Amino acid sequence: MALPLDSDNPPMEARPVHDLPEGEHWWYEPKWDGFRCLAFRDGDTVELRSKSGQPLGRYFPDVATAIGGLAARQFVLDGEIIIPIERRLSFEALQLRLHPAASRVNKLAAEHSAVYIAFHLLVGRDGKRLTDLPFTERRRALEGFLAAEHGSRAVRLSPSVADRAVALGWLDRLGGDIDGIIAKRADLPYLSGSRDGMQKYKLTRTADCVVGGFRYNANSPLVGSLLLGLYDDDGRLNHVGFTSTLSAKEKPALTRRLEQLVEPPGFTGRAPGGPSRWSTERSGQWQPLRSELVVEVRYDHVSEGRFRHGTTLLGWRPDKAPRQCTFGQLPAPRGGALDLLEANRVAKRTAG
Repeated sequence: MALPLDSDNPPMEARPVHDLPEGEHWWYEPKWDGFRCLAFRDGDTVELRSKSGQPLGRYFPDVATAIGGLAARQFVLDGEIIIPIERRLSFEALQLRLHPAASRVNKLAAEHSAVYIAFHLLVGRDGKRLTDLPFTERRRALEGFLAAEHGSRAVRLSPSVADRAVALGWLDRLGGDIDGIIAKRADLPYLSGSRDGMQKYKLTRTADCVVGGFRYNANSPLVGSLLLGLYDDDGRLNHVGFTSTLSAKEKPALTRRLEQLVEPPGFTGRAPGGPSRWSTERSGQWQPLRSELVVEVRYDHVSEGRFRHGTTLLGWRPDKAPRQCTFGQLPAPRGGALDLLEANRVAKRTAG
């Protein structure tokens, strides 16, 4: 079987947009908060590969087993790996899987199994490449492929609708379990490495945060990023993310101002530089500050009490008391992603 994607032909990606497109040419799917993963099956050989081409099978042996347990003997899927814990998706659990010790990975997999959510079928069970087909035809092929597997609970079908209002409703219903909405052009083929056929839309919100610390720029005496904190119900300041959108012109004066406020501990709850498989040596090198400065930032996604991505600095808030910066500003986690997947599985099985 010829594998359609490699380092020279990366997977299709989505272009960020500020508004979800509408019209008869668009279909909509959840943007899952997980790891993008290409799943290859050729006989007894199963390979899991990240968007950048890195092998993932050693970190997700449960997903490799699920893919190898499907009846089809050859295929290529494009999808997302998620880990549900207490019916909510945990990005932290995904990160913990990136561990060099196989024994540790196997222990984590036994405690919380991962799920593979498929949203593209690139090679069918007959070995035929489907990437040149328009999305609607590939979607029908994907639905038929998974229907023939009789509802595997470890390999799920991502919902896809032509109704824009339904898709926007997912953002309200699912809380932090999805990262946004993906819009796909119904009439276009799978465009390897391109962003022309897919768009991604995320809600943006703002929050007032305490500056609990900062990091210097690499190889520079100037500030590189501000470390953000929010107070919990017990009065502890917890690290929730960072912002690095700092003006080069303002950095010298800002660095001097921050250095005058350096004082441990900075964060009295969860602190920066905690366990993470993405951590580097430098990730633990930060300067704690007295809790005096407040900034307003814009963010797009919260997962497990943290901003999943870097935030945009909107301005300083000298009028805001640090103790007013609490987790109450963030949307309450609601979950619901597993319910959506289950409803989608039942609906497709009934339709079939």
